[in-house]
Amino acid sequence: MDITIANTFLPADDPEKSLEFYRDALGFEVRLDVGYGEMRWITVGPPNQPQTSIVLHPPAADPGITEDERRTIAELMAKGSYASIVLSSTDLGATFEQVAKSGAEVIQEPMDQPYGVRDCAFRDPAGNMVRINQTV
Repeated sequence: MDITIANTFLPADDPEKSLEFYRDALGFEVRLDVGYGEMRWITVGPPNQPQTSIVLHPPAADPGITEDERRTIAELMAKGSYASIVLSSTDLGATFEQVAKSGAEVIQEPMDQPYGVRDCAFRDPAGNMVRINQTV
């Protein structure tokens, strides 16, 4: 079996701020930017991985979601506990400095974890947890 990750989705309640974070702070390229009414779906990804993308999407855009569910999603996003992604870098220190310099909210500076990984963490503009692991 040959399965790869094509897309993953992260909510983005302010597309411009999210675009600045993923494009400018992380260095991802914009692959698609699709609007529908007042909503936008922006597809970004690392330039060296054209087969893998993150779709920044309007939260709770599904018409089947109730108003109570929309409020719950908004509350979870505000707390930063709705969505997350783990990225990796061959130079965690330089990556941390670049992202921190962008003004992104630092959750954790680079550190060695007891489970054997060195990583750091940020919140993107929508409150999503973005962890970055050091790769060997």
